[in-house]
Amino acid sequence: MPDFNSLPLWLLLLHGLVLLLTLVTLVATLLPLLRETAWWIRVFDFPRLQVVAAALLTIGGGLALGWHELPGYWGLGTLGALALAVGYQFFRIVPYTRLASKQVGDSTRQDKARHISLTMMNVLQFNKQGAKALAALQAADSDIIMAVETDQWWYEQLKPLTDTHPYTCLEPLDNTYGLLFFSRLPLEGSEIKYLLDDDVPSLHTRVQLPDKTWIRLYGLHPKPPAPSESKTSTKRDAELLLVGKEIEARDEPTIVFGDMNDVAWSHTSELFRRISGLMDPRVGRGLLPTFHADYHLLRWPLDHVFVSADFKVDGMQRLPYVGSDHFPIYIKLSYEPHDKAEQEENCEEADAGDHAEAVEKIQEGLQEEVEEEAYEKANPGEKKTLTT
Repeated sequence: MPDFNSLPLWLLLLHGLVLLLTLVTLVATLLPLLRETAWWIRVFDFPRLQVVAAALLTIGGGLALGWHELPGYWGLGTLGALALAVGYQFFRIVPYTRLASKQVGDSTRQDKARHISLTMMNVLQFNKQGAKALAALQAADSDIIMAVETDQWWYEQLKPLTDTHPYTCLEPLDNTYGLLFFSRLPLEGSEIKYLLDDDVPSLHTRVQLPDKTWIRLYGLHPKPPAPSESKTSTKRDAELLLVGKEIEARDEPTIVFGDMNDVAWSHTSELFRRISGLMDPRVGRGLLPTFHADYHLLRWPLDHVFVSADFKVDGMQRLPYVGSDHFPIYIKLSYEPHDKAEQEENCEEADAGDHAEAVEKIQEGLQEEVEEEAYEKANPGEKKTLTT
């Protein structure tokens, strides 16, 4: 057992550093358990892998410093709490590793008439490497392309895509929420909708496969919970769940993709999947972290594709760096409705509590938007800053 009174200053500081890391790790594990929407709570949904690494490092430091020999089980209790944090975080992450079974099966058909490929790219509006982004999209050669954070300058950079993808739905904006959608497959009923925020568009359309099957497609990019964007996750959560409820009411092949500004293992993402009945191709295939492209140690999956049980996966990969803070993501899907019933066994089912929570979150999102609109009308030129 260390005698703290006789320890040199540097060793006392080392004990203090490990104790500080312990507190940070435990707080980062416990805060996401709260169902609060404040950004400073919801941000801890993201770095679960990093929290695991920090906890393991802290456990190693505590053992090296002899914490397990401290009297009164204080040291053992602290190390035990860290071990529980590692176990819980790993439990949340493991479905998105190759240790888990695939939720969406691998394609078993080679019929190209029933295949569809999609690329999702957040270009980072202020990134000026347009030629690199265009080259990456052309090399991927997917049937469907959606680029977000696209303003008029980015439209001009990506306009050559219309030569190969003549079906488009375009909403370039200079507020980092612009959206450009290109398809080589025919579209029907394409709409740009503003579900909650009057400056955040989403894509709603139907796409026709070469075998003449129509599928429903949604492209989303809600605001993240961050001090510079939205003080809460309320409207982000509500937008996802509004789409989830719409999908629940339909019975048709469906794909939802985009920069969701949420990680796959968050409570809201899991609730969205249960409400919509969609599945996550990442489950059992690996994290494929897409953000932050510039920092190797601070990455998590923010760009997603969710599919109905009608589809299987023919390939999924993260595409090369294009100058953005996001990596693009590519997926090729096979429409295989003959296996739908079997795949539905892997779907997460919503219970009464899930439906009640979804309705409550949607109502809160709509109410927040009403309050913001009322404030802006009363105070022209100002944006309401929500308190949490």
